[in-house]
Amino acid sequence: MTQVIMLIMLFFWMLLIFYSILTISGVWYRVRFKKPQKLSNYPSVALLIPAHNEGIVMEDTLRAMARLKYSGQLDIYVLDDNSKDDTAEIAKEFAAVFSRIHYIPVPVSSPSGKSRVLNYRLSISESDYFVVYDADNEPEPDAVELLVEVAEQTKKAAGAVGYVKTKNARTNTLTRMIGLEFQVFQLLMQCGRWQFLKLGSLAGTNMLLRRSVLEELGGYDVNALAEDAELTVRLHAKGYVLPVVPESKTWEQEPEKLTTFIKQRTRWLTGNIYLLEKSFKDLSHWRGKTFFLSLQHVLTYLVFVLVLLFSDIFFIMSVMGMELPNMEAPLLMLWFMSYIVYTAQLLSALVVDRNVSPKNVFFIYIMYFTYAQLFIILLLRSVTVYVWSRLRGNTIAWDKTKRFKGLG
Repeated sequence: MTQVIMLIMLFFWMLLIFYSILTISGVWYRVRFKKPQKLSNYPSVALLIPAHNEGIVMEDTLRAMARLKYSGQLDIYVLDDNSKDDTAEIAKEFAAVFSRIHYIPVPVSSPSGKSRVLNYRLSISESDYFVVYDADNEPEPDAVELLVEVAEQTKKAAGAVGYVKTKNARTNTLTRMIGLEFQVFQLLMQCGRWQFLKLGSLAGTNMLLRRSVLEELGGYDVNALAEDAELTVRLHAKGYVLPVVPESKTWEQEPEKLTTFIKQRTRWLTGNIYLLEKSFKDLSHWRGKTFFLSLQHVLTYLVFVLVLLFSDIFFIMSVMGMELPNMEAPLLMLWFMSYIVYTAQLLSALVVDRNVSPKNVFFIYIMYFTYAQLFIILLLRSVTVYVWSRLRGNTIAWDKTKRFKGLG
């Protein structure tokens, strides 16, 4: 038992040191970031919006897309994946008014999902770059131009990644906590990885990719539910980089109900379990800097949750006066340091993003006891779903996050 606990604590300190370095690096990069220089010639860009029954948000999304400013050729494509609502009608209305907005029906085929839709459009277009936005996104006017400018001025860049913000953060407690989490993982950790390791990570939206690079890699993996994470690993394994552009911002909806959140995050975690399995079979995922991406997936989606679980167990045992295993280091420190690091990351992101308020600070101090604990349930649920599907030989179906109106 003592050896097992020592191993757990070793993993914990690895996680502690790793994320502490990324936090400091992220703050440093974010504070020092300067907008890139303008280009003499802007390459062509295709903006892709995969859409399946997105009528409830499509009008707001296309209004935001129409406001985008780009100094080169920019074409916006609504990729309609067999929608049964008014997605097509709305897209066609905008296409009739704005010459750069186009409606593209995607042929039905299997497997379903975002990767198949993106692969289809890439196979019938010729732009130098393409940028992907989810159907609920509202990018700021300069978002695409900033991504292109940084990508064109960064050696070996396969594209660039921006910042995803929560537009309904003030709706309820859940959305506020999701928004705070995104400030860490979409701002601080992204910036930290780029500053410290020159590693960027595709976020699934507000991400720019060079067409020639994706063609070299054979396109998206249609079986990957977390297609952005899977492609990120393959890009870095080939020696490409993905610079982070925190000033390129898009706003998106996040789940307002716990059931919707659990379904969304189960899909994300299941997709990352698929990536972990794929990484263990492909040694190229563990070479060079790609090693740190694969290691972070293990730390984030496995070790972090296990440490969280054990720290909870030790804390409850201490509070109840139960006897803990004899250890030279106090086991209660495991829980305490987990809480300190988690909270420090959130506070740092809040300060850097200039979003400090009494309510946000209060939520940060309670998130470890509430929001973070959900990931124990999510990991157990995701592992169960993944293992069961593998045993039955089934492909896990893509599950779209439910959209809504009435944003806060």
